[in-house]
Amino acid sequence: MAKDRFHQVVKTALESDGWTVTHDPLEIKVGGVDMEIDLGAERLLAAERGNDKIAVEVKSFLARASAISEFHTALGQFINYRAALRREDPERILYLAIPNLVYHTFFQREFPASMLQENSVKLIVYNIELERILLWKE
Repeated sequence: MAKDRFHQVVKTALESDGWTVTHDPLEIKVGGVDMEIDLGAERLLAAERGNDKIAVEVKSFLARASAISEFHTALGQFINYRAALRREDPERILYLAIPNLVYHTFFQREFPASMLQENSVKLIVYNIELERILLWKE
């Protein structure tokens, strides 16, 4: 599967934020289906707590004319990947990574915002130019 245009940007941003990318991609097999989530990463917390584990699906939303179509795809992938992780790697938390411009425009509209809330989508908002994470939204 082709990597998203900003795959490397998000990978660099995660590493700058103290994460170690452990999977690129994170492959999961569940119920007879093979899936690939863009990135898997871990961060050592404290010795007694162990590691935080995340999975990150990277989206660019570059096709401005069809943002809703890209949103349908991204939301569907997120829901399916989260279900697969619950079965195969329940300690890993899934995030959808999106550019800050998209977050501050399309994702603030009533319908996308309500769908994110209704489906408990966790977001990483990243800055393309700075290759940095600006916001972790639970």
